[in-house]
Formats: sequence, structure tokens, C-alpha cells
Amino acid sequence: MSQAAPGCPVPHGSPFDTEGPRYPLWTDEFAADPHSAYREMRRRFGSLVPVELSPGVAATLVIGYRTAVQILNDPDHFPADPRMWQRDAPRDCPVLPMLEWRPNALRSAGAEHARYRAASVAALAEVDMHAAQRAVERIATPLINSFCEVGAADLVSQYAFPLIFAVVNELVGCPPEIGQTIAEGMALVFDVEHAEKGAAMFTAGLHELVLLKRREAGPDMASRVVHHPAGFDDNEAIQQLLTLYGAGIEPMMNLIVNTVRLMLTDERFGGKMLGGSLSTRDALDEVLFTDPPLANFCMTYPRQPILIDDVWLPANQPVLISMAGANNDPAIDAGRYTDNRSHLAWSAGPHACPARSVAYLIVQDAIDLLLDALPELSLGVRPDELAWRPGPFHRALVALPVTFPPSPPLQSF
Repeated sequence: MSQAAPGCPVPHGSPFDTEGPRYPLWTDEFAADPHSAYREMRRRFGSLVPVELSPGVAATLVIGYRTAVQILNDPDHFPADPRMWQRDAPRDCPVLPMLEWRPNALRSAGAEHARYRAASVAALAEVDMHAAQRAVERIATPLINSFCEVGAADLVSQYAFPLIFAVVNELVGCPPEIGQTIAEGMALVFDVEHAEKGAAMFTAGLHELVLLKRREAGPDMASRVVHHPAGFDDNEAIQQLLTLYGAGIEPMMNLIVNTVRLMLTDERFGGKMLGGSLSTRDALDEVLFTDPPLANFCMTYPRQPILIDDVWLPANQPVLISMAGANNDPAIDAGRYTDNRSHLAWSAGPHACPARSVAYLIVQDAIDLLLDALPELSLGVRPDELAWRPGPFHRALVALPVTFPPSPPLQSF
């Protein structure tokens, strides 16, 4: 970075002025071993790191825990509105669908943010937790039965994705055929390479859902959003539902898979299936610290140049919080995760995820049902043979192959 000006004790550089290559967050190498990358970033740059989200798309990644908390709780200086940055962003930028302005709580600030967030909070507040739990049990049982007699399965494609897909659709009130379009589009956006196609897919699906709920309201989240007193037009309603899906399918699917992976590869949790002392909730909390399903997210765009951690950040350039990097900051990481909720996996401040209680319940039930049905579950390949999906935002396995003694089908609910 630039050196301090004569007589000035503060470096007047920024991660945007860095000499040498930026850390690319979009490569297979980063996906395979991000924790080594975070350690190297910290050694070279401290808490603020120059990165690329895709080739040529520069950003600052925050990997210091206290710095991340400071930024997340300061929306006046670090608003989530990207419109000034977006004016100069190339239209073919592959991460643009993940970064661009949308009329929803994730990409707005001030009064706009409050208006949009109120609808999501209201929609989630009326979710019947007992009904959600019953839905998980009812949907999980036939999925487990589809492979329990075989003795092998891929828990990504055969369990976690179809389970979360069906549960979220049920809570939102979305017919399966519309939900399929939305889910496939969302997955493409997170993977970045086909993000533009994915954005078109999920927008079309959500528009169809909004029109359906305007005609036929029901006791579901989509209806509560569409008919919220804020009086959203169709595009605004689409964007509020997008946040519910974005916080639902991909992150919860990855949280299930990453947690089961930990339980199958760490002997502290291997005993759980045979009556050990550490619980599924313990494993969930550890994964939310070490391998959160959204590893780098919570984009903000400073309104003016701002000094933080003795570094100047430029105006209107993306600043991302690395939940994975900040959670594992040696300044706060004592390696104790049980009953520890200080991680940033749900974000913090005014943009903190309002769905955490629902997500915890769904994910924990999904894992417990699987392990109760197949207590001798084992990883089907060596841990180092597992492949991670590349992408700057998520922490997601391509597949999680498992084996187990063939078991009789469960009784359907």
C-alpha cells in the first residue's frame, strides 16, 4: 500500500491502491483452502484486504472481527446501497447480479431499508415454528426412504437441497413448479459464472409468484409480503421475496451439508451418532464459526473516503465482510464454540438476519432426522477428496457422498 505522506502518521493508501496482485476469491484454489488464504491475507494486510470478486472486479475484504462489527453497526458511513458504484460497473460483470441495487432491505439504507425490512420481519414473525418442524419431518422422511435401502447417497442432491427447497416453498407458499425455477436461478447466481441467466430465471419465477398471491392470498410469507401495508408494487414485492429465498435455500442447504461433514470427519462429533457428548447444535455453532455457508458477504459502499484501521477506504467501492475470516480472527478466536453465539454468520447490526430462529430449527431438525434414521453414517470418500464449489460468496460442497448399512424405510408422517 502507499506510504504515509511526510509529517502524517497515517498511511494514505487503501486496498484499492495496493501494489501487486489482489487475492482472487473466485478461483478453485481459494475454494479448496480459504482458511490458508485468510491467514496469508492477515499476515500481509491485517484486517482490510485487497481482493477480486471476479476478474477485474476489485473490493476490500474485512477479515478483522472488531473491524467487521464496527462496519456492520455503522450504516451511516457504510451503507448497503451500491448505486454510485454501479454507475461505472461493466454491464457484463459476472458478480453484478449479487452486488447491484435492488429495492429490498439488503441493498438499501435509511428509510428505504426500514420500509423493506419491516415486510420481511413481519412475514417471518408469523411463521408457525411447530408447523415448520412438522414440515421438515414430513418432507425428510420420503427423502431418506428414497436411499436408505441402497446404503449410499449424495447428501447434497438427494437430501439437503430437495429438503430445503420443499420446506422454503411451503413456508413461502410457492407451488413447486415456480419454486424450481427460483431455486435453480438462485444457485446460478451464487456460482457467479452463469449469474445473469440465474437472475433472469429467479426474477421470472418470483414475478409469477407475486401475481399468484395478488389473486389468491393465503396464510404464507409470500402473501404477507405482497399484501403488506407498505403497498409494494410488483417489482418491490419480487425483491422482498428474493431476500427470503436468498436467505433460505442456498445458505440453509450449505449449513446442513457443512455441519454433517464436520460430524463425519471430526471424532469429537463422530461419537454423537453412537451416543457421544457433543450435540448437533454444538456442531452447528462450530460450523457457523469456521465454515459459515455465506463466507464473504454483507456488502457496503462508503459514501466518502473513510479512515479505518489506519487505512483510507475510497468512496463508493465495495467493502465485504468475511464472516469466515472475521470469525477466525486470532484476536478473538479461542477455539471454543459450544454455546458461543458471537460469530457473524447471521451478520450484525441493522442488517442482521431476521430468520435465524427459523433457520436453526429447520437445519437442526433436518440433521437430527437423518442421523436418527442412519446412525452409522460414514463419509463415502476421503475428506481431502471432497470438492468445494468456487465462488467469492459461499462455502459450499459440490457433493457429500456417504455410506451406511442398508436400513428399512421409515414410517411416513
